[in-house]
Amino acid sequence: MTMNVIGKPVARVDGRDKVTGRALYAAEFNQSNQAYAVIVNATVGLGRITGIDQAAVAKMPGVLSVLSHLNAPKLAYRPHKGSIDPKTGERLHVLQDEAVRFHGQPVALIVAETLDSAERAAAALRITYEAQRPIIDIADPDARAIVPESGRDHTRGDAEAAFANAPVNLKASYDIARENHNPMEPHATVAVWKGDKLTLWSKSQYVVNEQAEIAAIFGIPLENVQVICPFIGGAFGTSLRTWSHVTLAAMAARVTQRPVKLALTRKQMFFTTGHRPRTLQHVAIGATQDGKLTSLIHEGTGETSRYEQFSEALVASSSYLVSCPNVTTRYRLAALDTGTPVFMRGPGEASGVFALESALDELSYKLNIDPIELRRRNEPKLDEGVNKPFSSRSLIRCYDVGAERFQWLNRMPQPRSMLDGRLRIGIGVASATYPAYQAQSSARVRLLASGIAEVEVAASDMGPGTYTSMTQVAAETLGLPIDKVRFSLGRSDFPPAPSHGGSWTMASVGSAIRAACISVLEEAKKRPSTDRPLEATATTQRDAGVAGRFSMHAFGAVFAEVAIDPDVGTIRVRRALGVYGAGRIINPLLATSQCTGGMIGGIGMALMERTVLDRRDGRPVNAHMADYLMPVNLDTPKIEVQFVDEVDPHVNPLGVKGLGEIALVGMAPAIANAVFHATGKRIRRLPILLEDMLHA
Repeated sequence: MTMNVIGKPVARVDGRDKVTGRALYAAEFNQSNQAYAVIVNATVGLGRITGIDQAAVAKMPGVLSVLSHLNAPKLAYRPHKGSIDPKTGERLHVLQDEAVRFHGQPVALIVAETLDSAERAAAALRITYEAQRPIIDIADPDARAIVPESGRDHTRGDAEAAFANAPVNLKASYDIARENHNPMEPHATVAVWKGDKLTLWSKSQYVVNEQAEIAAIFGIPLENVQVICPFIGGAFGTSLRTWSHVTLAAMAARVTQRPVKLALTRKQMFFTTGHRPRTLQHVAIGATQDGKLTSLIHEGTGETSRYEQFSEALVASSSYLVSCPNVTTRYRLAALDTGTPVFMRGPGEASGVFALESALDELSYKLNIDPIELRRRNEPKLDEGVNKPFSSRSLIRCYDVGAERFQWLNRMPQPRSMLDGRLRIGIGVASATYPAYQAQSSARVRLLASGIAEVEVAASDMGPGTYTSMTQVAAETLGLPIDKVRFSLGRSDFPPAPSHGGSWTMASVGSAIRAACISVLEEAKKRPSTDRPLEATATTQRDAGVAGRFSMHAFGAVFAEVAIDPDVGTIRVRRALGVYGAGRIINPLLATSQCTGGMIGGIGMALMERTVLDRRDGRPVNAHMADYLMPVNLDTPKIEVQFVDEVDPHVNPLGVKGLGEIALVGMAPAIANAVFHATGKRIRRLPILLEDMLHA
């Protein structure tokens, strides 16, 4: 029996649990006899601790323990680097020495009977420091430049000579602010030791990596750690790594011999759980008078910590997004006295594509060529960066569909030519792209005599609808109704899965579930009359031969209209459209929701979000929701999402490409390009601020 549920707008199977409160998040797994831990953060940006008045605080009511480098257990910190961790450098060893590496670093931990007692004690703890001046600005001449060991440079042809000889050329620099993730659910961990075995209810996008990391830190066998995370209230990358608060929760539970809950405050999430790094970029483009690119040079620098090398694909898209015979891309890091950045939705591509697509838009006006037509004239026939055909590429179709839907031809092409009363109107467009990744994943399927199928995998769900889409894959493959499938995730003792990030969950986990379902059906054919459960586990990964033959990416075209008040400089996005070629769409309802959320995140990147650091000590001065601005309902315009039909037989057995990242990637440049169209003023830094619009 075939149920044909893939491609249908199935409502969330976990929706009722979420709206009724049955869905539990990390901080809600309260335990009997539970204590509470509060982190004390460093108030200097660099230096060392010279004194801690622990004795007085230890006597305060309800305090069970005061931990610092003076008395904390010395942890094993065995080598471990998951796929998400920086390959170069060493993670922060929390409470193991007196060194302060960045403002907000955990330097002490209070454990108490109640949260109130722990917070009072944390506020009373007096710590003295020998402080030094931290380097926290990527543009600081004293910031050490690093060539990342992962290697990001690409060269074909002679871009410098071609640029010098180009009939038309353009140079521009771009500055994108640091951003913090700020999901609805703050980080939290509940830790319980039973003998030498540890259970962690912890907010994690990668439960098997958290299991392995904590086992390595405490020097205990992997099987002695269990990580549980059935639901995540948003993450966007901040929960990919296992940050120091997880270690501290486990440490506190071991020291006190009691269950311990540790939940970060909103302010603390600006210190120790990663961020999108600030980037500086330089783009140089050479072209003919008719708009054919002859040279493209894209250089970028991103921030990292001094103790680890965080790198992302900042300039990678420039090697394949447009056709050009002479291309050079260079990527460098600036080592700063800050916590290590982490991947944030659309990592690398969101920042790099902003620079490239802004420069292409500027070139289109310089040549008096329609911005879409310029991209059409430079559409590559293959990935020129690796000299491979694309497994599928629907970018021009996305532009065609989007231009008709957005009524692009009604746009007056000259800057400052469109008005709505006293408001200046601008319409901009930009490309979006993101790699179509697939990682190794396993899944287990169990067919019960009752006709129920149980599916288990150690994946995570931070909100895109993983429970629902995976249920659809299993139901269709098994030929069962949706309500006969029970999908479970978020436990490290389930079959291992990759991180829930990078837009590869459906490609990776979905393919494993499909394979496990096929295996269990084959087993059922061999034993058709058994009353015992039938079980199969499968592991899948991308075929190396196929991966070697094709370049695999999703593509999209993003359109935005802005209205700018010339008197006060306010910018409002009035409508936006994203058109995407992302392979097979498992659930159009969820996919539309994913893209809508990503596009709203792009509005934040373009117009609002930035973390401002105090130059004296690296303190985030706007580490709260009053001053760290993000789009809310009143900032959200009419957003439309469309998908072009795209069949990709190569990318994975399901033919899917990720949507979580690409939906954010093109939004910021589309808005910035619309701002130029409205005002004639080219803004090359994000976010675009009111003061940028003065005299525009």
